[in-house]
Amino acid sequence: MMKSVIEYKDYREYVLDYYRERKRTSAFTWREFAKIAGFASGSYLKLVCDGKTRLREEGAKKTALAMGLLGFEFDYFVLMVRYENAKTDREKKKCFEEMEALSSAHHVKILGSEMYTFYETWKHSVVRELAVAMPGAKPHEIAKACRFPISAADVSNSLRFLTSAGFLTKDIKGLYHQTNHSLSTGRLKVVSVAVHSLLRQMGEFALESLDDVPISERHFSGVTMGMTAESYEKVIEELIECRKRIVSIVSADKNVEKVYRLNMQLFPLTDNLNGGRDENNGGENV
Repeated sequence: MMKSVIEYKDYREYVLDYYRERKRTSAFTWREFAKIAGFASGSYLKLVCDGKTRLREEGAKKTALAMGLLGFEFDYFVLMVRYENAKTDREKKKCFEEMEALSSAHHVKILGSEMYTFYETWKHSVVRELAVAMPGAKPHEIAKACRFPISAADVSNSLRFLTSAGFLTKDIKGLYHQTNHSLSTGRLKVVSVAVHSLLRQMGEFALESLDDVPISERHFSGVTMGMTAESYEKVIEELIECRKRIVSIVSADKNVEKVYRLNMQLFPLTDNLNGGRDENNGGENV
């Protein structure tokens, strides 16, 4: 028996599971499925599930009805499609919050919702580090240790969230421990919008630190360079490996003196140069 639609976060996955379940118990075909939903092309829904095209608003409603979804399940399916099609982070955030509200109202947790909340603000990642690095510290002491504004109430709320979501555990002595030393967003699409928010916040903090933090306590550098698509992919691979090595170095050191943030940014300064040379043009260190 299929799971409820509100246990899904990807509408394509639900449509494919629905098709497979119908196929398992009957001679159901993609053509029949498309016909019931009112699509002219018999292969349209298969192309959707293959990621070669997408549902639009009206198509989402027709597909939901064809699968027998009504009430809140109908609404949830349409919201999944809206989330996928949203053009801005604000639109995606609104859709996800509506999805989460529907699932919570029916006592179902969206996979990845706790990660979404974690990455939505810088406060959770910093409190998660300080709670362990400052054994027995009170919320106001943790708040005071932060360079950027955070209240004792914010710290208390963050600690409650981190423990309830499983990012921290608290022993009988009242000391906090991290359940995992490092975190990754993995492939959870629902996290992407929150990560964008976090990156913006950390980018703003980096700009402030450029003026406010002594050079002895920070390191800023960059390079402007001409690249090809091939060299771009190679650089990304190198950055991923570099980040892994850095995490390994830090993980091996059990003592924490200060919580740092490392931003790794690589972005275009120009549009594609049609007819330009393919070779890398070197670079200018800054």
